[in-house]
Amino acid sequence: MICRKATLLWQRAVLATLMIAAFNALGAEHATDHAAAFPPSLESYQDAEVTGLWDVLTGRIQKVPFNLWATILFLGAVVHTFLTHQFLHWAHLLKDRHKERLGRAGKDPESEACMPAQLLHFMGEVEAVFGIWVLPLCVLMIFNVGWDSTLNYLNHKVHYNEPLFVVVIMAIASTRPILNLAEEFLKKIAQLGGGSPAAWWLSILSVGPVLGSLITEPAAMTISALLLARQFYSLNPPAKLAYASLGLLFVNVSVGGVLTHFAAPPVLMVAGKWGWDTPYMFTHFGIEALTGIAISNTIYFLCFRNQFKKLADVAKSRPPAMRDERPVPFWVTLGHILFMGWTVLNAHYPVLMVGGFLFFLAFYEVTQDYQSNLVLRSPVLVGFFLAGLVIHGGLQQWWIEPVLSRLSEVPLMLGAIGLTAFNDNAAITYLATLVPGLTEGMKYAVVAGAVTGGGLTVIANAPNPAGQSILSKYFPDGISPLGLLVGALPATIVMTLCFLLMRGAAG
Repeated sequence: MICRKATLLWQRAVLATLMIAAFNALGAEHATDHAAAFPPSLESYQDAEVTGLWDVLTGRIQKVPFNLWATILFLGAVVHTFLTHQFLHWAHLLKDRHKERLGRAGKDPESEACMPAQLLHFMGEVEAVFGIWVLPLCVLMIFNVGWDSTLNYLNHKVHYNEPLFVVVIMAIASTRPILNLAEEFLKKIAQLGGGSPAAWWLSILSVGPVLGSLITEPAAMTISALLLARQFYSLNPPAKLAYASLGLLFVNVSVGGVLTHFAAPPVLMVAGKWGWDTPYMFTHFGIEALTGIAISNTIYFLCFRNQFKKLADVAKSRPPAMRDERPVPFWVTLGHILFMGWTVLNAHYPVLMVGGFLFFLAFYEVTQDYQSNLVLRSPVLVGFFLAGLVIHGGLQQWWIEPVLSRLSEVPLMLGAIGLTAFNDNAAITYLATLVPGLTEGMKYAVVAGAVTGGGLTVIANAPNPAGQSILSKYFPDGISPLGLLVGALPATIVMTLCFLLMRGAAG
């Protein structure tokens, strides 16, 4: 059985490697000049002298009509993410009606699958949304700009390093040795508060997100979400507390990666070009982020302190969880840490990253006695989500750039928060590097806004789909985008005030 599982893992990994090799082989071909010109560069619009935002946008649509179609489809995908909850509801209704019909006909209710219900369930998978909307996008691209331009855009212009990185780091970070190590570390902190559900909640949401500045945000999100699932969500907290905790997790992870210049995607996009190093990030962003996390956690805890007392009673009434597991030797845990480190260091080199993952699978097979089942479905779905997002996001710069370039510092930060809710925050900061003449204050505003708004929606920050994938099973009808928005809003406001007021005090 173990050999069969290991063989299947190897086959999947080899298939992934072959796909990357094929992708690189295609990318090595030289695109035609016409194909390489899509999507048009911002300079090609030649509208630097146009002052009105509306005039700029309408002019760019007239020059490239496909801009409008790309944004309409992108907005359609965004709206779809807010309707996934309803799709799942419809799927459950159809499935129940199908079972009733089979029962009345004297058949086993489980004997036949309900294809419409399965289709609606697939439409309700948040991780599949942007991938689904890539299909009509590609069809429209082919009809509007041609096959060569479409292929060139998908092969040359869109970079899939981040989705691939998230798949690999999420798969490694969710393994038993890494999870046990993180749990033991946070357990020592939780014991300071008596080891209660509230103590675990505070320790995970305070320390876990900050780890994103060292082991990257996707890894911090994966570890924090898995520990919250084990120590908090398994106690079935009330819906309001469940959504508040989810929103707080997303916001804290988004801002928790700004203490260094190499771990958070929105920071990586600007650090090299703007000359920001780790001392700069910690003194200009890190102190504000740590302060905001502490204040937000305190406010949420005080608001739900009565519910935490009830959860403590639930935890006491339950027998201790029995884990039939062998202790993990130190050398096995060290091996996992080294593989995570290799993945982080080679995040921009897919061949080395995937090669390291292949060796990790071999290490996993050898140490099978100390491992739990390797989870690949969630990482692959999250990677699929992010791949669809970057494909759509790369076609939105025609309107994001002029919006950002026409705002002063405070409006720019608020605008970045709003735009981040509808696009990955790394895309927002990347587009900011394309805007000439940004002052140091404006650079601060756009990055602070991008990380602050990273918890408002599942698409606002690259690690969010990973957290949603892990925790969605604790929400009976799936995670509601509106519930997430409401849960994250107070923490977003706190972080906004911290970045604005502490920046002002420093100035």
